[in-house]
Order: sequence, then C-alpha cells, then structure tokens
Amino acid sequence: MALQGPIPVTFAQVFPHGCYVVGEVEPVKDFDASTNGRFVQTRDKKSGELVWQVAVLDADPEVKPAQKTVSVKILAPVQPVPPAPMPGLPFTPVEFDGMAVTAYVNGAGRLAWSIKVREMYAPRPLATSGAGKSAANGKENAA
Repeated sequence: MALQGPIPVTFAQVFPHGCYVVGEVEPVKDFDASTNGRFVQTRDKKSGELVWQVAVLDADPEVKPAQKTVSVKILAPVQPVPPAPMPGLPFTPVEFDGMAVTAYVNGAGRLAWSIKVREMYAPRPLATSGAGKSAANGKENAA
C-alpha cells in the first residue's frame, strides 16, 4: 500500500471552520522512558524533535459536542507559544502549518486521527477588498 505513516494535510482540510486554543501547550510524556519522579518528554520517532500538545476547539458547527475538543501535537525544539488572545473573543484563534494525520483505532474500537504539526500561529487576516480566496481557509470571499 502506498500510504504508510502520516498523511500530509492542510489546515483547511482538517479545520475548515477554524479552531481555537482552549488549553496550555504541554510536553507529551514518554511513558516508556519516564519513571517515578523522572519525567521524560516524547520525541518524534522520525524527526527526533520534542513533542508538545495543545487542546483546540474545532469551530465546525456540525461536529458532535463530544468531539469538539481535539489534541494537536506540535513538533518543536522548544515549547511553542500560542498566539496572543484577541480582544472580544472568549478563545484564541489559531492556525497550523506542516500538518499530517495518522489513523489509529482508539480504546472504544473506533477510527480516530492523531494530528501532528510543525508550526502554530495567529490566523492570517482575511482579504478585505475584492473577491478572492482567503489565505486562512481557501474559501471564496465576497467584498
């Protein structure tokens, strides 16, 4: 089979309605290497980069409430910093680059997806004049 390992995807494919940071960026624990009192952070098997995670809220109105919060893993040598909060919004909008997903079967026996990214940043501003595509979501805008 040609598809092996992580599948490259775009932000717009995974979060077509955007997403929002709803948790802190935290190191992912390597349960095999950690011992009582000694925390060891996971490293990506392919790149060797440290693995961090952040909880995000999927803004898709059709996603079931129980599936709204998703954990995104970030590969980075130092702890990534989420974008600054935006005035008037209860959550901080965020976008990701260098995305890949890996399918797995979760504890309930259902297909689930692990999301890994290379970069986290504030959403790009939408086009403000003329019709065109937004850099943020690739959808058509009307002026």
